[in-house]
Amino acid sequence: MDLQIALLLGQDGIVNGAVYGLMALALVLVFSVTRVIFIPQGEFVAFGALSMAALQGGRAPSTLWLLLALAVIVLVVEAWRWKRGATVDWRSALTWCVAFPAIAAVLILGFKPTSLAMQSLATLVLIAPLGPLLYRVAYRPLADASVLMLLIVSVALHGVLVGLGLFFFGAEGSRTSAFSEARFDLGGIPVNGQSLVVVGVTLVLVIAMFWFFGRSMIGKALRATAINRVGARLSGIPTELSGDLSFALAAVIGAISGLLIAPITTVYYDTGFLIGLKGFVAAIVGGLASYPLALAGALLVGLLEAFSSFWASAYKEVLVFTLIIPVLLWRSLNSHHVEDEE
Repeated sequence: MDLQIALLLGQDGIVNGAVYGLMALALVLVFSVTRVIFIPQGEFVAFGALSMAALQGGRAPSTLWLLLALAVIVLVVEAWRWKRGATVDWRSALTWCVAFPAIAAVLILGFKPTSLAMQSLATLVLIAPLGPLLYRVAYRPLADASVLMLLIVSVALHGVLVGLGLFFFGAEGSRTSAFSEARFDLGGIPVNGQSLVVVGVTLVLVIAMFWFFGRSMIGKALRATAINRVGARLSGIPTELSGDLSFALAAVIGAISGLLIAPITTVYYDTGFLIGLKGFVAAIVGGLASYPLALAGALLVGLLEAFSSFWASAYKEVLVFTLIIPVLLWRSLNSHHVEDEE
């Protein structure tokens, strides 16, 4: 391996690490607020990329019908809860179940976007409400269940969404148009504009998330919920809405990741699962609690994957997932046992 090959592999590792970093941030966010290890996070990536491909092919993405079906189910559930005397926040329910689906339907069926910017916006509006709707259907009724039970639900939901992805989009993969067709030569190393877009958008999102959690009132409420759910509830913070918001942010991050990688690699209905798993490895490096450590772990995963694909391409996935073993071993030796109820 010479220096040029090393730099090329390093470039690929940084680009891949940027995407894994977004996955890790979403997983840490959801787990911190709701205690859910969200296995289906990668499905937002695949749904976002394939929905964008459908729009560019002049078709209405089938995820629109999934969104409308989930919206109807959630409305029925909320009406049933309200009839039984439970308190229902109809403003938030109508926002996720009526406003967002209506906007998505108007953008996709009414305007039929043709520009790259409008297609991206329509995709984000389409995927974003899937997060809170899935939370309300699958997780909110089990909000007080153990982490293990929530993990089992996540695995089941992942299976359902992968099956729906195959039904909606078929087994064929798709690519989308690049956001930048530019080509650069940096010290003899070719760099394409889409790679710079991936890294740039990731940096902007990371900075925006740190500002959001550090400076905004809503972000501080999410942090309070993550630190002490009961205390946050006693302080007047609506923890159920915190779950909605955390899942919405996770869906947006997943959709943006799908839009970023679709011009670089062919995306299939099950592509998101492997991407989500590598983001999970990065999140484990951060202990499912630290955003900076999760980002560092994502960069490590990306670089390890890139260089192992050169030295031992047949075992690159094995090497990446083996990284989780020493991390878990070190954490088990340096932390005391905590019961789930604590």
